[in-house]
Amino acid sequence: MKLSQLTPGQKGTIVSFTDLEMSVKLMEMGCLPGEEVEVERYAPLGDPMAIRISGYQLCLRKSEAAVIVIQ
Repeated sequence: MKLSQLTPGQKGTIVSFTDLEMSVKLMEMGCLPGEEVEVERYAPLGDPMAIRISGYQLCLRKSEAAVIVIQ
C-alpha cells in the first residue's frame, strides 16, 4: 500500500520506496524504512498532506507520498 492511500488517523510503517531519486530526498527529511508514519490531515483541496513521523509534522505532496510503500 502507498502512503498516499491512507486517510487521516491511519498509521503505517515505511517498507520501501518506488523511486530511487525521490527516495533520497524523502530519507533526508526523515522518512526512513522502519519508521512509523501517521496521516494527520489533508489540505482542503486534497494536496498536500500532513504526516507525523519521528515526533514532528511533515507536509508532502500526494505525488511524493505515492513513492512511499507502507505496511
